[in-house]
Amino acid sequence: MSRACENTVVVGCGAVSVDFLATVAAYPKPDEKIRTTSFKVQGGGNTGNALTCASRLGLKPRIISKVADDTQGREVLRELEADGVDTSFMAVSQEGTTPFTYVIVDSQNKSRTCIHTPGYPPMKPVDFPKSSLLTALNGAKIAYFDGRLHETAIVVAHEAVKKNIPILMDAERLREGLDDLLKLADYVVCAAEFPQAWTEASTVPKALVCMLLRLSNIKFVIVTLGKDGCIMLERSFNEGPSTEEMDVDQLLESLEMRKNRSSHIPTCISSSVTKLHAEGIGTVCGKLYVGTAENIPPSELIDTTGAGDAFSGSVLYAICANFTPEKMLCFAATVAASKCRAIGARTGLPYHTDPCLASFMN
Repeated sequence: MSRACENTVVVGCGAVSVDFLATVAAYPKPDEKIRTTSFKVQGGGNTGNALTCASRLGLKPRIISKVADDTQGREVLRELEADGVDTSFMAVSQEGTTPFTYVIVDSQNKSRTCIHTPGYPPMKPVDFPKSSLLTALNGAKIAYFDGRLHETAIVVAHEAVKKNIPILMDAERLREGLDDLLKLADYVVCAAEFPQAWTEASTVPKALVCMLLRLSNIKFVIVTLGKDGCIMLERSFNEGPSTEEMDVDQLLESLEMRKNRSSHIPTCISSSVTKLHAEGIGTVCGKLYVGTAENIPPSELIDTTGAGDAFSGSVLYAICANFTPEKMLCFAATVAASKCRAIGARTGLPYHTDPCLASFMN
């Protein structure tokens, strides 16, 4: 573990749940009755998963979320605490239900389908007094949000900004209140469909340029693409008179052609600082990065549930450890690949001592 990250506090606000993971030989047809090949109950939710990942990597996470005082809620808390996540800022409702998700893991297509039931009553700012908020953020190096619990999240985010705590936003899909959080973010990690859904741009590279133009605070935005790796656009302030201008789609195409397709381990290539032009949208000065995913043999690929959360938890660590962008993207891809080798969002998350991370942690 990087010495710079020892005892580094991070705060996360967002979803926790219980995942009921049913593995099946193939996804059922309508009206079909099938049996599971395996079954597991485990904690889930984007924030719960990302902070579990960050804790195993060596950070000290504090979580802000809500469960009910039921069997499932108590298990969510126990599991997080066992993984070193501080749950003392969690709201616990004496009545109601804890969020839960049915996850169908399709062994044939290597896919997963999630059916989520939100918790009740939902978390509101009144559940989280100002004194607790100040204590939760005290000494934090970075704050993480997944876009859920937006009424509470925006209060936490505004306080983080006041304290000059940078914000990492995990943008999975369009949600109520998400735009207000994005405006405060310093870093964004997106699911594959998000950039174009949010910007209505015709291509992903154009959408990333649009995001940096609309969100003036953003230092970088990453879009994760599953087995196809990731693309990252980093803002640059080093624009000079000789900085070349290039169409962003053409630049991505040229980087894609340079990818090392024979490597089984994650790799990353980048452009130089360039004026990146998106037709009909505008121009931003920055660097474009293309990261590859680990090539996991089919026999080792068990479940992709929570792979994006593992990636985000790794980015949290990488920011705290001051990794270069190239190192960060390869590190996050390695952690996500480890997660995919076991059932559920957390079982396969590696610890900082795991041999697969040795080259990054030294």
